[in-house]
Amino acid sequence: MVLKNQLCFAVYETASEFSKLYSSALQPYGLTYPQYLVLLALWEKDGVSVKDIGEKLSLGTGTLTPMLTRMEANGWLRKERSTVDERRVFIYLEKKALEEKQPITSTISDKIQSCHIELEEYKQLMERLNQLHSKLKIENIDSK
Repeated sequence: MVLKNQLCFAVYETASEFSKLYSSALQPYGLTYPQYLVLLALWEKDGVSVKDIGEKLSLGTGTLTPMLTRMEANGWLRKERSTVDERRVFIYLEKKALEEKQPITSTISDKIQSCHIELEEYKQLMERLNQLHSKLKIENIDSK
């Protein structure tokens, strides 16, 4: 077995480079890549529970809770405990997150374009990655 011929290694290396790309783009905003994913989820739908964000991003509460606390301290979002069920906490975007959405997404877009990924290639990559994800997910469900 040659390491360079392993799909798992190719995915690992690519994910690492992707993370570096995003980290460098997000650094001026004081955001980490996982924090950006939280913002993406909230830009898609604001006012969702911590549980819903965790499910959407495949993150456990042990990872998500401290991240949300840091983001709240930095003015990106606010947490509100449900008045109906105190165990539920909802997350809302703050003004900063709304104002910085366009500059952040432009910076990310510029970084992606600097990789010379054409629109058609982007669509193909997304399709293939989604197919791979589905196959791996099915395999993981079957092996339980």
